[in-house]
Amino acid sequence: MQQTQNREEVIKLAIEIAIKVGIVALVIYLSYLIAKPFMTIVVWGVIIAVAISPLIDSLEKRFGHRKKIIIALTVAVIAAIAVPTYSMSGKTIQTSRHIIQTMKEGNITIPPPTEKVKEWPLIGNKAYTFWESASHNLKKTLAPFSDGIKKGTKSLLSSIGGLVGTLFMFIASMLIAALFLTGKEGAVDFYKNLSCRLMGDAGNEWVKLSTLTIRSVVNGVLGVAVIQAIFALIGMGLMGVPLAIVWAIGIMFLTIIQIPALLIIGPVIAYVFSQGTGTAEVIFAVYMLIVGASDGILKPILMGRGVDVPMLVILIGAIGGMMLMGMVGLFVGAVIFALAYTLFGFWMDEMDKEEQRQE
Repeated sequence: MQQTQNREEVIKLAIEIAIKVGIVALVIYLSYLIAKPFMTIVVWGVIIAVAISPLIDSLEKRFGHRKKIIIALTVAVIAAIAVPTYSMSGKTIQTSRHIIQTMKEGNITIPPPTEKVKEWPLIGNKAYTFWESASHNLKKTLAPFSDGIKKGTKSLLSSIGGLVGTLFMFIASMLIAALFLTGKEGAVDFYKNLSCRLMGDAGNEWVKLSTLTIRSVVNGVLGVAVIQAIFALIGMGLMGVPLAIVWAIGIMFLTIIQIPALLIIGPVIAYVFSQGTGTAEVIFAVYMLIVGASDGILKPILMGRGVDVPMLVILIGAIGGMMLMGMVGLFVGAVIFALAYTLFGFWMDEMDKEEQRQE
């Protein structure tokens, strides 16, 4: 009799636990669905806040007025990125549409190449032959590539549209970062309490390690890539390079995944020299070469006291993040995957320490 009662109590307790767990799981799942559209923006905002927090603290010590500094920096960053990007995007779209319309009408003309084109390494003769053929009859020369050109143009316009969307996401993330920075003490305390709740005594150590990881990746990898892309965009914009914003994004992507930006900068310099060989072209070439090599100088300066994260981790995080979340994922994915790598290493170290204590 007693055994039957105990069994019934166990069954009732199991049912009660199952119901409670089911309700909690349902609430968490619904909360996830509600928060899902904003998660990327919020995570990006947190990353930005952690990355620029030392700068805000430094300015606060020197000038005071923390909130005013945060507002001024937020407005300055948004304006510095949004205004030129919007202008260049408009010009790129207008130029692309004009080229497409002109090609449809058959009125586009290509100037003949100069003899300098033959001197280009590896591709000089082929490029000269193709260019000369296009200058005589562009429509006939491009006929075998018509399908690819149409697809490429659509992809280009779609990418530009995605860039505008990314820009708005960045503005929203910057505003969220400003909110986190304004209430820094509350945000830090919440993160510490959450880490200690999940990891126990190791929570405080993980807070420091994760902060260093974010700053290391953002400043040493993403920051350098963005700086290079911006300076490259300025140079190409001044020289009137077509689709300059597209090449700048390509330079940024190559820098993030640790591939030399000269893969894009080289052909751009060659194009500029094909249009002329004056002083401006020489200055542009030197300027772009400096931009391409600047990561070797900027990375040690900006990375500072960061955590050594293998470049393969950054590469997988950046590419995987971009495939999952678009252009935003290029930044967010790299940071999140670097954090995951650091967390795994931290967990392994804690296991080793625990084994040593037991011995």
